[in-house]
Amino acid sequence: MEHVCESKLAYPPGLKWTKQRKDVYHVLLGASQPLSPAQIYQQIAIDGEMDYAVSTIYRILSTFEEKGMVNKSVCMADGTVVYEWNKGGHRHYAVCLGCHKRVALPSCPFEQLKLDIHTNDFQVTSHKLELYGYCKECAK
Repeated sequence: MEHVCESKLAYPPGLKWTKQRKDVYHVLLGASQPLSPAQIYQQIAIDGEMDYAVSTIYRILSTFEEKGMVNKSVCMADGTVVYEWNKGGHRHYAVCLGCHKRVALPSCPFEQLKLDIHTNDFQVTSHKLELYGYCKECAK
């Protein structure tokens, strides 16, 4: 695992910076796409010594989500829950229905629509968008 200087981390005050939390942080920070708790657990097991249960990963992710440190998404196609480190801003994905690969969209389509929803007595505070289809390999 690539290690980052802990003094550079935006870690909420009062939250213990345990070895397990560091492990989850490093896996999510280095991931190219959102990961499920099982994928995070597997990556930690590959990268080093695993001395805790997968339930610990779920608790850590729940805490990180409460603190706004991770973004959680649920794949509508199969109900898989995935997480990614909140690096500021947000991302949207195209999800392959065959292999479940997630491909990040280059920009936010919602921002490009320039919809003025505020005039309809509704203020948008956030949004999520996932596109579903088949990647090049699965479409063959």
